[in-house]
Amino acid sequence: MSQRKDLEIIAGLVPAGSRVLDLGCGDGELLALLRDTKDCSGYGIEYDDAKLHRALQRGVNVIQLNLEDGLALFDDASFDVVLQLDTLQNLRNTETVLKETARVGRIGIVSFPNFAHWRNRLAVLGGRMPVTKVLPYQWYDTPNLRVGTYADFEVLAQRSGLKVSDSFGLQEGRVLRRWPNLRASVAVFRFERQ
Repeated sequence: MSQRKDLEIIAGLVPAGSRVLDLGCGDGELLALLRDTKDCSGYGIEYDDAKLHRALQRGVNVIQLNLEDGLALFDDASFDVVLQLDTLQNLRNTETVLKETARVGRIGIVSFPNFAHWRNRLAVLGGRMPVTKVLPYQWYDTPNLRVGTYADFEVLAQRSGLKVSDSFGLQEGRVLRRWPNLRASVAVFRFERQ
């Protein structure tokens, strides 16, 4: 997720002054935005050397860590908000990392490409894997280990003991609450532990 409007919408879900952990923070753009506009503090977790370096250049506190190794580094409820944007589809142990997100944060915010978006469905109906702005890779060179849908996450959240407090889709910088599984290219969920 790198479109500025989408980041601003996600930032709007984070209370001012929050202590934030951003899992898979990339170049630190969202953490820098939260720091500069909402007086938030916290850390980013990034595994990729180049992205980590860019985050450091933005003045973001970042730790190099593979999310598959867990978040044992952090105590329960050490953060007000834990962000996991555009990372779920890259993880082998999705449910475990999601539970860890809920353990270390009071609020979790997750986003991921919504494979059920109508354009993706149309591509599959035509016999091809979709290549879009949100899913920009060919099937044979994608970093995504899996694809998911808005509706699938609702089931995963319930199975993982998470209480979804808000959910919507994003499509080119617009929030979609009506039929997000069909109309949105990105799914967004805000949740807490039950």
